[in-house]
Amino acid sequence: MGANPLLGVFLHWLGGLASASFYVPYKKVRGWSWEIYWLAGGVVSWIVMPWLMASLLSQHLLAVLHEAPGSAMFWPFFFGLLWGFGGLTFGLTMRYLGLSLGMAVALGYTAVFGTLVPPIFHGQFGQLLTQRSGIIILVGVGICVLGILFAGAAGISKEKELPEQQKLASIEEFNLKLGLAVATFCGIMSSCFAFGLDAGTPIKELTLKYGTSTMWQGLPVLVVVLMGGFVTNFVWCMILSTRNKTFGEYLRIPEGAAETAAGEHPRLENAVDAASTEMAIEAKSLTGGKPSITVNYLFSALAGATWYMQFFFYTMGETQMGRYKFSSWTLHMASIIIFSTLWGVALKEWHGVSRRTKSLVYLTLLTLIGSTVIVGYGNYLAIHP
Repeated sequence: MGANPLLGVFLHWLGGLASASFYVPYKKVRGWSWEIYWLAGGVVSWIVMPWLMASLLSQHLLAVLHEAPGSAMFWPFFFGLLWGFGGLTFGLTMRYLGLSLGMAVALGYTAVFGTLVPPIFHGQFGQLLTQRSGIIILVGVGICVLGILFAGAAGISKEKELPEQQKLASIEEFNLKLGLAVATFCGIMSSCFAFGLDAGTPIKELTLKYGTSTMWQGLPVLVVVLMGGFVTNFVWCMILSTRNKTFGEYLRIPEGAAETAAGEHPRLENAVDAASTEMAIEAKSLTGGKPSITVNYLFSALAGATWYMQFFFYTMGETQMGRYKFSSWTLHMASIIIFSTLWGVALKEWHGVSRRTKSLVYLTLLTLIGSTVIVGYGNYLAIHP
């Protein structure tokens, strides 16, 4: 089956929808600290689902991973590890630049680096500039970044309309120089996920030799990349649990624990998840009731499985983009923000804001949807010149 960029764009939209939605199940989690529910869901995200789906849909997974060159195992794992560090600094980006500006800067870096570094590394960038299809894809990447800036502008405009007390609280630690430095580090680290998927190309080639369908070739690579991400997140959650003395929450809900939904005060994880967690911050609680450890585990697992599906669809979409598959990262980032923004509209996040702010929201949607269409068209031209 040949590449089909139209199908690829649709699959990336599905991945964006999964990423924009994964925090919703966490809103059913009550009485747990962040590090508990994040790791409970993360075990499903980074360990259970990658192994399960790769075992079911690819051929001879263990043999493929055993025979893969050492470098093809090391670099995806290493980049997954670095991607995890993007999460450790994303909160600092928000602290020094504010939610909207911090997100715009970090997401911008993540989109640009995650998209353009792989073709530069492989010597494809010059080729892009000499072909019509390549130029169109680069224009689409630029429009995606413009859409991210519009999203940031919409958020800043909304923040300016906050009551004075909330406005002062949101900029209490504002530090432009330090914030930009941290956002640069965070954005580059978060884009390492794309580098890890690219570095796993030998694993993809090997699993195809074992008879895996082209559509599923990226699943064994996800096993390795997400193992690296698991290590970083696991260590950080252990540090927090030690500091906060919350290990007991894995076995029981603490007496007198707040019944507030965990997702009402989510911690921003990294630039890739930023848009969905912003949506969760604004969303109203979806449930009430007494905390239950069984419910907490079930909904944390559901959140983790939903998170994984973003990259399940990503690897599928990537197989449909032809020789310029690096553009998948732009499609992924644009799709996350599109569906997070639509979630925000559905949950009345923008209710009562000024006409100017609403215009920026609609401009964000139009620009980002346009960017996915343009990138998809560029890939189509590369296949059908």
